[in-house]
Amino acid sequence: MSLEKILAKQLSRVNKLKLVYPVDSLKERIKSYNNFINFKEKLIKEKNKVSVIAEMKKASPSAGTIIKNYKPIEIAENYYNNGASCLSILTEEEYFQGKLEHIDEVKKKVKLPVLMKDFFTDDYQVYLSKACGADCILIILSAVNDSLADKIYQKANELSLTTLVEVHNEDEAKKALKYKEAIIGINNRNLSTLKTDIVTTYKLYEILAVHKQPIVCESGLKSEREVEEIVKKTKINNFLIGESLLKDLDKNSTLLKKITQIST
Repeated sequence: MSLEKILAKQLSRVNKLKLVYPVDSLKERIKSYNNFINFKEKLIKEKNKVSVIAEMKKASPSAGTIIKNYKPIEIAENYYNNGASCLSILTEEEYFQGKLEHIDEVKKKVKLPVLMKDFFTDDYQVYLSKACGADCILIILSAVNDSLADKIYQKANELSLTTLVEVHNEDEAKKALKYKEAIIGINNRNLSTLKTDIVTTYKLYEILAVHKQPIVCESGLKSEREVEEIVKKTKINNFLIGESLLKDLDKNSTLLKKITQIST
């Protein structure tokens, strides 16, 4: 499934959401919501340990259905009990089978900051994400032009949301450095082939090491040894991990515990 097809579907979805949830109604909902947690601050406070942003998704284009009986609250509680620092919740409906409602449902039960993992194609979605209870939003630089990336970033700052700017190559890494208050995520997955390669983290870290905010390694992590190697060779201590934890949740809760106990 190409990124272009996902984005085309997303544009259509967002236009429909605008009719159902106008910005004014979202602003009112944001005012009354009292369960926000500072996502970036949580990672900064844990700078002397390995932090895991544990991802929740029912399916993905690369893996197909990951969990047939998908129960977000149970998964979030498992992650919380085994040392996750933050959560990443997929809300894209068609290809990842997510729902916006999952964010608030989880946050009512589990006190961890949440990244709304979705494809942002309009700064309207910043209001939408905060109204749904998200603490952090995602800008995939390969999915937006420079102007839209700037608008989403500025709007997120205005609404006191953390931004995770995701990069896949050297050009995007250089571009990401201008977002000085953002977390930067290095995604090891090639969006064209959907294959992962940890070498991407090492290459892009050489560019991103000057960034003052947390850096996150994303995708393709399967063992505590891989994480330990990255921690030793870079100053990265934040890892977004999904499929390796989700495919056998009970067994891999041990993996989550082991990763969070790695010394930095």
